Amino acid sequence: MNLTQLFDLSLIARRDEIALEFAGRTYTFGDIEDRSNRTAALLTARGLERGDRLCVYLANCLELIDIYLACVKLGVIFVPINILYREREILHILGDADPRAVIAAQPMPGSTPLWHINELDVPQQAARPAVALDGDTPAALVYTSGTTGVSKGAILTHNNFLSNGIHLCACWAITAADRFLLALPLFHVHALGNGLHTWLISGCRMRLLERFEHQKAANEFLDFRPTLFFGVPTVYVRLLRIADEVAREIGGFMRLFVSGSAPLPAQVFQEFRSKFGHTILERYGMTETLMNISNPYIGERRAGTVGQPLPGVSARIVNGEVQLRGPNIFAGYWRRQEATRAAFDDGWFKTGDMAECSADGYYTLLGRKSDLIISGGFNIYPREIEDFLTEQPEVAEAAVVGIPDKLRGEIPIAYYVARSPIAAGELDARCRAALASFKIPRRFVPVEQLPRTALGKIQKHLLPQLDA
Repeated sequence: MNLTQLFDLSLIARRDEIALEFAGRTYTFGDIEDRSNRTAALLTARGLERGDRLCVYLANCLELIDIYLACVKLGVIFVPINILYREREILHILGDADPRAVIAAQPMPGSTPLWHINELDVPQQAARPAVALDGDTPAALVYTSGTTGVSKGAILTHNNFLSNGIHLCACWAITAADRFLLALPLFHVHALGNGLHTWLISGCRMRLLERFEHQKAANEFLDFRPTLFFGVPTVYVRLLRIADEVAREIGGFMRLFVSGSAPLPAQVFQEFRSKFGHTILERYGMTETLMNISNPYIGERRAGTVGQPLPGVSARIVNGEVQLRGPNIFAGYWRRQEATRAAFDDGWFKTGDMAECSADGYYTLLGRKSDLIISGGFNIYPREIEDFLTEQPEVAEAAVVGIPDKLRGEIPIAYYVARSPIAAGELDARCRAALASFKIPRRFVPVEQLPRTALGKIQKHLLPQLDA
């Protein structure tokens, strides 16, 4: 089976039912089916074939869904690019994925053919493309980062998405009766792999927002009256600002709040339950594996833990590190056989996450085996920022660490040894011109030297302690 066949539970069987609300308009599942078929015809006319990569650099919009479904139907590999990325990061992905084209709403760096989203001439009618695909066909190439700072493309197959979506619908009781508010970015597997797929599998009604805006959040909830919401810890911190009486009203029609992409502070967990009358369901996933472990829908949602392995997923702890097997595990890193081999131990995927498991099977994450920083749900690998800083002629050495932050979980701080005088404001400006906003260090701290071991390895734990 491929994804299109599973999506037909909604695209065909619920053709006349309302599927989506976006920007004040509604669309039926039949509309979504027809739009994606027309988009597939356009992509075919422009020369895309099965196995080609298509990069997409767009904020949440209806056309992004059209393009994704068209790629799924054609066997074209969908490559989402984080819209916060800058030229340096975009060029790496374009060079590595070697796409046939990139679709964007603005000018893009590089020589890859650019198709502007507003200039695509989509045909008025088109039949569904007839392309034979199986579950092992790659569906998406989603870029993550390794601890070395080298961005790698994780190959996610139809089977990966199929198993993930089916298991989430079953375990979280997602059905056609749900009303799903999705405010997360579709370039991330949280919204793409969990949100889009559970929507199309279950046949529920979804309202898609271009972005989460905390000033408008209460009104969105009250107007749409959802039963289902996915968020990251930063979003839940923002929701705690909603007035108590409004929070109680929202809690009255909501069924399930889910949190992921970063650890949820126990304090936020407790405050949210008190304010909204709901216990957030926390789970654990990765770009390479989609969802692995989840607190139960029926049963104890234990604060500080990510729960127990999902159906079909096997988990073990080896030397403190979580290792996984299952149908959700990616097919490997794009054109990186050595990195793929290194990521597995006798068929078990090495997550790089440290954890402990209780006697009754609840996993608690303890942090990264590396020094990964997770800020507002986004992964930040210090090496990438350190490399950029040391490219500056005034900087001799640099070290980036994460410090706790109540809102974002963690924020990056940069320590640097200057080769010649440079103001912190100038370093900040250069980083903002080259890196995504969430990667910008919140402070630049000059030091005379970086603490090192006898072998020359930087001892980040010996850097001056700072508070957020």
